[in-house]
Amino acid sequence: MTVLAGAEAFSSEGRGENARIGIALSHGFTGSPASMLDWARSLAAAGYAVTLPLLPGHGTSWEELAASRWQDWYGTFEAEYLRLGTRTDHTFVAGLSMGGTLALRIAAHHPVTGVVVVNPGLTFSDPLARFTGILRYIRQTVPAIGDDIKKPGVTEGAYPMTPVAAVHQLRLLFRDTLNCLDKVQAPTLVFQSTVDRIVPPSSVAKIQNRIGSGELEIVPLHNSYHVATMDNDAGFIFDRTGDFIQQHSAGTRR
Repeated sequence: MTVLAGAEAFSSEGRGENARIGIALSHGFTGSPASMLDWARSLAAAGYAVTLPLLPGHGTSWEELAASRWQDWYGTFEAEYLRLGTRTDHTFVAGLSMGGTLALRIAAHHPVTGVVVVNPGLTFSDPLARFTGILRYIRQTVPAIGDDIKKPGVTEGAYPMTPVAAVHQLRLLFRDTLNCLDKVQAPTLVFQSTVDRIVPPSSVAKIQNRIGSGELEIVPLHNSYHVATMDNDAGFIFDRTGDFIQQHSAGTRR
C-alpha cells in the first residue's frame, strides 16, 4: 500500500550536546506524522535524537486501518522507542490524542525519562462507542474525526471516514491503558485544549485519578482545538516540551 504524500515517518539522529537525549513521538488515530512533524522538527533542530513513525493502517487508506489492531500500533511505536533507547541516555515519549495513549502505555511498561502528551485519548464522547464490538458487523464506517483545528486553512490530512472496526480496536487500547496507568511513574506533562471536539475532558480526569507518577502537570491550551500540535498554541507546546526535557535530563549527559 502506497503511503500518502506528507504522511511519511520522520527521524533525526541528533547532534551536539543533546544527541544522547531521545524523544519518540506518535501521531493520533486516523492521522499520520503530518500532525506531529513541526513538533518533531523543532526537537530535531535542538539537537535531540527524534523518531516519529507511521503507525500501521495509517497514512494509506481507511480500509488498511480497518484491518489493523491496536497491538500493531503499539508494537510499532514500542519498537521505535526501544531502538532509540539503544543510543540515548534519556528517552522521552510524546504523543497527540491516541498517540498520547500509546505514550502512556509505553511509560507503564518501560523506564522512560518523561512523558509529554497533547489531548490524550482514554475515553469517548460518543456513548455508542461502547457498542463497537457489535456495530463493526453492521456498519463499516462513520464520519471523519480529523481536522479539529481552530487555525484557518490547516489540515492534518486524516482519513475522510473512520472505520468502525478500528474504533473498536481504539476502545480496547483505551481500556488496556487505563488499567495500567498506575504503573506510569515518570514525570508527565499533559497539554489539554479547553475546547476539544474529539476527546472529552474525562480523558485527562482519568489520568489525574489513576496515574502513578508523583509529578503530573496539566497545562491548558486556550487557543487551540484537538490537533493542537498544528494549531495556534503549537509554538507554546514546543517550547514547554523543550523546557521539560532539559529539566529532566540535566546533569547526566555524556
